[in-house]
Amino acid sequence: MMTPYNVPRVKSGIPGLDDLIQGGFPEGTTILVTGPTGTGKTTFGIQFVYKGAELYNEPGVIVTLEERASDLRREMRSFGWDLRKYEEEGKIAIVDGVSSVVGLPSEEKFVLEDSLNVEGFLRYIYRVVKAINAKRVVIDSVPSIAIRLREEKNIREILLRLNTILLEMGVTTILTTEAEDPKRDKLSRYGVEEFVARGVILLDLVEKDVELKRYILIRKMRETKHSMKKYPFEITEEGVVVYPSGEIY
Repeated sequence: MMTPYNVPRVKSGIPGLDDLIQGGFPEGTTILVTGPTGTGKTTFGIQFVYKGAELYNEPGVIVTLEERASDLRREMRSFGWDLRKYEEEGKIAIVDGVSSVVGLPSEEKFVLEDSLNVEGFLRYIYRVVKAINAKRVVIDSVPSIAIRLREEKNIREILLRLNTILLEMGVTTILTTEAEDPKRDKLSRYGVEEFVARGVILLDLVEKDVELKRYILIRKMRETKHSMKKYPFEITEEGVVVYPSGEIY
């Protein structure tokens, strides 16, 4: 009798989510987290890396292309997350991809130069991952990669190359992107991101009783049995919390 194939799982660090995806993300895969502005995509990604370091002793890299590293650290302290502590322990590395673009000096250890091309960008991410032996990566966000590299027309090729490198390194990665109108099935800014990623998670808002409520929908997750229902989630004082047994919209 054949033994069932068990896919190694990486705990998300997000309460309630792993119950919906057979215990965690498939190890070494790339997950796209998409949704409109203000739905918690950045928090979701940072939580994945932070909890990896805090709870599972898994080093992680945060590539921030929309906020300076110093601003990100300050914002995450509202959840009680001390990113600096794990940076000093070598468990988290933050890549500042903003300062050089806006012409501000940076005192960060890892800083993306303004003049990087695609190859330089990919090599730099590879080097930082290897520097701390990272197991987790979050890149926030895909549109910022395209704009920064001035390569919006070639974004599919860039994402394919990025995904190949990430898979070769064996890291589990979250990419964030904007969904202009998910209710009309426009799941991403460029319409290609969801085809490159092996998993797609949508964070969105729905009006209920004259109030906007957040919900999560797992649109795709390879090697995983998952529901296609919408589940409520909240951004609490301790980060993102999913309610798998809550009311389904």
